[in-house]
Amino acid sequence: MASSLIASQPAAPSPSQSAAVPAPAPLVVGDGRNVRLISLGGAATDGLLTRVAANIGGAVAAVEKFWGTDWERDIVVIATDSQTQFVAQAGLAPAGNWNDIAAVSVADDVDFEHHHASGQRIVFAPGAAAMSDSSLRIVLTHELFHLAARADTALDAPRWLLEGVADFVARAQTPLPSEAAADTALPTDADLDVAGPARARGYDRAWWFARFVADSYGVVALRRLYVEACGPGHGDFAIAVRRALGTDIAGLRARWAQWLTG
Repeated sequence: MASSLIASQPAAPSPSQSAAVPAPAPLVVGDGRNVRLISLGGAATDGLLTRVAANIGGAVAAVEKFWGTDWERDIVVIATDSQTQFVAQAGLAPAGNWNDIAAVSVADDVDFEHHHASGQRIVFAPGAAAMSDSSLRIVLTHELFHLAARADTALDAPRWLLEGVADFVARAQTPLPSEAAADTALPTDADLDVAGPARARGYDRAWWFARFVADSYGVVALRRLYVEACGPGHGDFAIAVRRALGTDIAGLRARWAQWLTG
């Protein structure tokens, strides 16, 4: 699955309780996190949530390994049965092109002062039911990272870095394709704005950048960069790079280019 099938939005209306059908049994994973699975459809959405239930424990473990354990104890996952349901539950613009998005992580409100996000949930698009098991694990873990980091992520944080780090947590490292070295500029938010292959490449480059930071400066430094560049009250990206990685933008770009071409 291309990483373009993943996106995150900061806010959305609460799910319709009249349409929601909770899973028949509660699910507890990890060190006591409660998982609520909500189906808005029939056989396809129920089947998807059965697979989510089988993978949520591993997703929680992956997020905790990178981010730690101080995050949401209650996890809500909603499976939608139509694109209209998905757009509504995810709070997306109805006129937008979201057909290449498999899931989003959303919240009703974030209180940064008290380090709390309310109404958090992961919403799956109807097409997610057709994903392979490996793709589902990636999407679920990616969106779970967004949920975990929500109270530490400013609304104006660089989206490319949010997505790149989420993919770092969710995806196994694979060899870079031969064309990776063709573009050695730093990723930008604009890379994620055009649906289709361009968005897929943008997500891949953001993921590669997160891998580069972890390879070159350490996984702890990657987490530190996320906090410095994406946290509430974050400053300029160049300042974040200096504080987190101990280098300047020129040095970072040179090392990034070397990593891509190496």
